[in-house]
Amino acid sequence: MAPRIYLLPTFFFFLFLPSLVCANVVDRTVAVVNEDTITLSEVNELGKSFFQKITEETPADRLNEALQQARKTVIDKLIDKKLLMQEAKKYNLKVSDEEVESALQRVIANNQTTMEQFRKEISTMGLTEKQYRENLRDQILNSKLINHEVRSKVVISEDKIIDYYDTHFTQQVGDGEYYILQIGCVWNAKDRNGATPTQAEAKATAEKIRELALKGKDFKDLAKLYSDLPSGADGGDLGMFQQSEMAPYMLAAVQNLKSGDVSQVVETENSYQFFKLQSSLQGKIVTKAPYDSVKDEIREKLSQQAMELRFKEWLKDIRDKAYIRIL
Repeated sequence: MAPRIYLLPTFFFFLFLPSLVCANVVDRTVAVVNEDTITLSEVNELGKSFFQKITEETPADRLNEALQQARKTVIDKLIDKKLLMQEAKKYNLKVSDEEVESALQRVIANNQTTMEQFRKEISTMGLTEKQYRENLRDQILNSKLINHEVRSKVVISEDKIIDYYDTHFTQQVGDGEYYILQIGCVWNAKDRNGATPTQAEAKATAEKIRELALKGKDFKDLAKLYSDLPSGADGGDLGMFQQSEMAPYMLAAVQNLKSGDVSQVVETENSYQFFKLQSSLQGKIVTKAPYDSVKDEIREKLSQQAMELRFKEWLKDIRDKAYIRIL
């Protein structure tokens, strides 16, 4: 069970607002976690942008209550942080400055930005570079601890992977249903790259993509790479349709296709589209992707879910055994 939290009188919560903290306020302990303490300055630093946002957005008659809850939330996070640091210390797990720098450079590279732009971005979030680096250090340490205490104990069996695949990657086609994939190129509107193609350009692009599909390129991959339509994010997967549910242009394009066929390019109000008919046979099991192509993806997803659950249970056990006191 989490320790009972004893709240301070309301006026103390104004001490946690950065704009109201006076320079001569003496730092003090606000919580004890085993042999470690959590100080007022730690709460102020972690909760700075959080408290400020609440102050700016919360009506005056609810401000005190909101600040109380915010304080509890921040202290709770710091308790977890202290407990994790204590556990890491038991196993002599550490994070070097080089590891933090390497992680920071990966973040910058993955976001395709520069260090200067990165600093501006985190500044708008109310963070300094030092704070961000410390957050990274905590994340790396937690990752090491999870690998040590959690990941090694998580095993995902083949049966679990197959069960997930059957549930999420296969579907049975009912009577008169069509399972359809879609790719579309817009015209006189911004495409996925921010350009505004003409009608002729959109048609030419759609025809080129269709040729790739006819040559055996994976339709879902093509949709993710080239389709301007919302379905592109899902690999063009529109799911199941009855004939009565289809737009006339869609029905005309697919009704004479066989399973696996790709339609001609058809014109709509502001796009050129073409479709792939996955199946239209009653009772047939349709696979959204071959098992081997998604097996590793499923294993990783199930492993992540299992680790998150095990981590929560592991952390709860540590909290239950710890001496925690909110002052």
